[in-house]
Amino acid sequence: MPDSAPSASAPRPIRIAVDIGGTFTDLQVLDARSGAVHAWKTPTTPEDPSIGLITGVTEAAQRFGFTLDQVGLLLHGTTIATNAVLERKLANGVLVTTAGFEDVLEITRHVRKELYVLDPDPFPCLVDRDRRLGVPERMRADGSVETPLDEAAIPALLATLDALQAESVAVCLLHAYVNPAHERRLKALIAAARPGLPVTLSSEISPEIREYERSSTTVLNALLVPVVKAYLDRLEKRLGEGGFHPMVFLVQSNGGVCSLATAAAQPARLLLSGPSGGALAAGRIATLLNRPNLVAVDMGGTSFDVSVVQGGRIGVVTQGEVDGLPVRLPMVEMRTIGAGGGSIASVDAGGRLTVGPRSAGARPGPVAYGRGGTEPTVTDANLALGRLDPDYFLGGLMKLDMPATRAAIAGKVGERLGLSVEQAAQGMLTVTNASLGAAVRLSLFEKGLDPRDFALLSFGGAGGLHATDVATEMGIGEVIFPREPGTLSAYGILYSDLVQDLARSRVLPATATSLPAITALVEELRAEASARLAADGVAPAAQVLEVGADMRYHGQAFELLVPWPEAPDLPALIARFHAMHQQRFSYSDTAEAVEIVTLRVTAIGRLPKPDAADAPPATRPALKGSRRVFEDGAWRDVPVWDRDALPPEDRIVGPAIVEEAFATHWIGRGWTAATAAAGALIATRSV
Repeated sequence: MPDSAPSASAPRPIRIAVDIGGTFTDLQVLDARSGAVHAWKTPTTPEDPSIGLITGVTEAAQRFGFTLDQVGLLLHGTTIATNAVLERKLANGVLVTTAGFEDVLEITRHVRKELYVLDPDPFPCLVDRDRRLGVPERMRADGSVETPLDEAAIPALLATLDALQAESVAVCLLHAYVNPAHERRLKALIAAARPGLPVTLSSEISPEIREYERSSTTVLNALLVPVVKAYLDRLEKRLGEGGFHPMVFLVQSNGGVCSLATAAAQPARLLLSGPSGGALAAGRIATLLNRPNLVAVDMGGTSFDVSVVQGGRIGVVTQGEVDGLPVRLPMVEMRTIGAGGGSIASVDAGGRLTVGPRSAGARPGPVAYGRGGTEPTVTDANLALGRLDPDYFLGGLMKLDMPATRAAIAGKVGERLGLSVEQAAQGMLTVTNASLGAAVRLSLFEKGLDPRDFALLSFGGAGGLHATDVATEMGIGEVIFPREPGTLSAYGILYSDLVQDLARSRVLPATATSLPAITALVEELRAEASARLAADGVAPAAQVLEVGADMRYHGQAFELLVPWPEAPDLPALIARFHAMHQQRFSYSDTAEAVEIVTLRVTAIGRLPKPDAADAPPATRPALKGSRRVFEDGAWRDVPVWDRDALPPEDRIVGPAIVEEAFATHWIGRGWTAATAAAGALIATRSV
């Protein structure tokens, strides 16, 4: 790929964002010549997601009148890393660590998540004991050398790597976050002897304190390197077809994008690649609609993702978790549950109706898709109740099978519970909405936030059918349905920037005596951040550096990430920490000693963003007609509106249905909706 960032005057005017989900691959296409923005969907191809990507781009080109050689920029969100971890389709890896610390991954944190379970599930450990190798060396916590690296032990280490048929190596030496000299020397020795063997250093992927989390992150990255590289190799081969040679960036968990080279070397940064696009879109919409407090909910085919925008800022955490495995990397703060349009309903042995987390996925998908699915899903329930039009799904691109859907709900749910098809389908939605509301409630309550202070931003292919019901349960009075909600994560990706995160762990008291050391570390990080952006071809005028600090009261075992735009104004930083602690935990103590644990710099390279033009007004009537819908215990005639033809003066009074090409919205009883800025449809609750 080219080694410089695209310029605003690039001759290839088409920019494409792709979000590959579990069921559909979503695209947003921006044509810089006219400002037109187009949305497109195509089924995901789980056997090789790059096939669906290229298929979607080709279909979009035919549909919207551009050629593949006109595409200058491809921004790609992917679940390849996440799926590899969830399915344990990882490389054959080895962990090399300081002798005597080979069992850190198995010792973990001794955290008991379920206090009263007598036989709890063990924490996952991705590297077996015989594949965890110790080398003689040791760094002290202050970075000084206690035991030099024993290079005489390297030949035996190499022989063991060969015997274990290692495909990738993770190196995590004690206190390497302070002094990485031994890690770097070890990598150089392995690379010289085994030049084709990928090596991940903890001091490069996660140079932070906490041995278990740093080891877990390093191992995850190492085991993902061959997997992600294989996918990127396949993608690059397909990118050459038909004159399709765009510059490619991949979306990271922090909401920014990175080059293919960075993604190949540090694939752990892609673990929340796709969902972070929705949070990016939420941040942009909060600005466009002057709604600084949004709770964004993305309901797709397999999952329901919740993120929070507070005061116009997207929440970011410095550590996340994937399938029980800690990942010590900055990522968009998000809660995910297994509840989507493809979530399967079943009745257990005790007669309890459950929905999810099992999903029908893309293949076979819901029964309604007619692809061999036999178990009823949330999408099937919405179809059976009349909320979906079987002849207008995906804008008419896919016909839904109503008879098979009703038969599946009757056989798998209704008959087992003694309910009619309609009652069973309504029960499926009630259970689903309760799960969605619980996820939203927890995302807000854990931060000390009141749902009544927030608007609900609903997107994803299935989100619009549940948003007003969930908002009613939560006491939220406003629901925003953005333009093209079915591909909104791709929309967020479309306007993303290059982002790199740098960190240095140094436990220092937040006092004036530490200010010289703090200032020196911040300047070191800022210099490295600028150098990285320059290496990515970002001009100085397009560079933005944001400073933050992980802080805690002395004696605490956790930190809060505190933004520090006024660095090195230490009193302002301390005051901000106290305020954040008060909001999060309803407690703060200005007399208590405060520590800085880790300093961070986020390096942002602004990519050019052509303005999107407003969609031209439609000349067709906005009211399409009516449809029989099962609502409030009875079948009723409910008006059906055409989203793309709605003029600003129309008011939609619920119950009503609003349809567009890739999404359907249910406006519940007691809600009224109208169009607003940026093409958004905003519903407000009157009762």
